[in-house]
Amino acid sequence: MKTNYKSTGSILLAMLCMVLFSCKKSFLEVTPKGKLIAQKVADYDLLLNNLLIISASAQVPMGDEVAAIEPYFSGANMKTQRLFRWDEVIYEPDEDAAETLVPLQHIYLFNKIINEVPAATDGTAQQKLSIQAEALAGRAWTYFLLINYFAKPYDANTAGSDPGFPILTKADVTGTSFTRASVKEVYDFIVSDLLKAIPNLPAKTTYRVRMSKAGAEGLLGKVYLFMGKSNEALPLLNTAITDISSAAIPLGLYDYNVTFAAGGEFLPIGLFGPAYPYGPNIKESVFGKQSYNTWTFNTSEIVISKKTADLFDPSDLRLKFYSPAAYFGPAYPAGLLRKMGPSNLQFGVTVPDLYLLRAECRARMNDLAGAKADVETLRAKRIPPASYAVPSAVASQQLPLLKFIIEERIREFAVAGYRWFDMRRLSVDPLFSGITFTHTLYAASGSVVNTFTLKPQRFVLRFPQKVMDENPGMQNNP
Repeated sequence: MKTNYKSTGSILLAMLCMVLFSCKKSFLEVTPKGKLIAQKVADYDLLLNNLLIISASAQVPMGDEVAAIEPYFSGANMKTQRLFRWDEVIYEPDEDAAETLVPLQHIYLFNKIINEVPAATDGTAQQKLSIQAEALAGRAWTYFLLINYFAKPYDANTAGSDPGFPILTKADVTGTSFTRASVKEVYDFIVSDLLKAIPNLPAKTTYRVRMSKAGAEGLLGKVYLFMGKSNEALPLLNTAITDISSAAIPLGLYDYNVTFAAGGEFLPIGLFGPAYPYGPNIKESVFGKQSYNTWTFNTSEIVISKKTADLFDPSDLRLKFYSPAAYFGPAYPAGLLRKMGPSNLQFGVTVPDLYLLRAECRARMNDLAGAKADVETLRAKRIPPASYAVPSAVASQQLPLLKFIIEERIREFAVAGYRWFDMRRLSVDPLFSGITFTHTLYAASGSVVNTFTLKPQRFVLRFPQKVMDENPGMQNNP
């Protein structure tokens, strides 16, 4: 199904104004058409340096690992309440969705670099190819995010007809005619961008905000897994994890047995949680993308449920990121726990995700020993030696091991948004058919106020009414 998406132009025009005020006038100015101008290879290189913040976090309160509690929930903003209830309408009538605004700003810049850097002055041909490759991979990551917000999860049986997201390949703020590509077309576009990018990306990771070969390989492996193609995902995840070892900066897994030991870098644990590093300095970040996460900082309405808390071994050091009490408030009832940091949601390409994705691929391909080794590589860095091993009864059977890996993803990424994207893909996975996803809202006393059940059509966010009003012929998601 194809639909007009005229509002994209106005969103990008607003972004252009922001970029112009944040960039040096020595190499950026406006032509009569409102185009951004860079001339030298170094100019295009600089455009890639400040794309860390995404400002989109709708996925966090939609994950079923969380619960909500009063009186904080009633005082939360309406968007949070609607997302938690999986409401049909999320955004106010005149609201620009954070889930489209900054991603589209970045797509504009990526398109500009992709199309213009080959003709830039100065620089070598290889420098141009490398910068263009970074933009291609960055565009792919951004589209992967958008398609997981605003379209159905990839199902090979329906992806060719399921409406996806407009594919934009030009940096043109004057455009007014856009069409909504199918889910398959968007995924094919993402894969194509990454396959073009990987050969020309830097072999070593030198700066976490910039895309490297390891980051793009890991991303493509994740994309393939989300498409249900474990056999194609596994080789890419293998090479990504191998390439991490050659990084020019510290890159790998934190060992919580060390970081939480006396004198460890995550200490002291204060009001805002452990002393976790800021985005560009996070050792586990291969490709840094982040959003501010109030639910792990100074708000108290979204917590992990008792069911989620019970997934953790009592000795699991990840529990040090949780508090049984509200922020400046009393203790929670019913075993609920508030996440304390990191205050920035890390959802680019991360080392823990790569290991768990590879473990999942191996389990799906019946390499149980390999899957066990991968998940234990992570757990050995999170849990004391006496408790990190995967139970032998689980490790010897494919489906129990696969479910254990999915649960490990919850333990590792609770209140970080990953669960929402996993819920989407598992909803079309025959191995996980029949799952019912629910949210529970508790009173301060611990009694249940309400329970919300996720309807299948709510695996997709609806476009804001502002977008619909600007595109009368556009069909919204159900």
